[in-house]
Amino acid sequence: MRTPAELDSVDALVLPGGESTTMSRLLQVFDLEMPLRQRLAAGMPTLSTCAGLILMSREVLDGRPDQIAFGILDVSVRRNGYGRQIESFEADVAVSLLGAAPFRAVFIRAPLIEHAGPDAQVIASYGSNPVAVAQGPHLGLCFHPEMTDDSRLHRLFLERAAAALEVSAA
Repeated sequence: MRTPAELDSVDALVLPGGESTTMSRLLQVFDLEMPLRQRLAAGMPTLSTCAGLILMSREVLDGRPDQIAFGILDVSVRRNGYGRQIESFEADVAVSLLGAAPFRAVFIRAPLIEHAGPDAQVIASYGSNPVAVAQGPHLGLCFHPEMTDDSRLHRLFLERAAAALEVSAA
């Protein structure tokens, strides 16, 4: 998706990992920041992972002054909060919305959720820190679920997005 017209054809969106300041810049270069803000404010469901979570957060504690934070998820994040690339790791986390079986989470230069506000439901933690939140039609993850063969979080997103779209169509 590179144009506002292409964004108009999307019902739900995955904001992936990557480099959040570069993603911010590209949203501005392609004139997508304001249309995306409007769609998010209107309730377009999202699955945001890693850098996508940074974009969706209310506050980026160590971001650049021109970095986008859409303020959709009631979280404060720190970029690379779990360390640099060389400190990437995997860990089993219990995701409350997935049942008893743990999810193998892959953390690559992952953001750290330093604070989750009352509107963000913490659905998984690593140690004492939230690593996954749900808020309305949005899921925000510090880790990369696409790096595993476990599709439960993707299915959860699709189910939640379908339910949100069904409600908005009624």
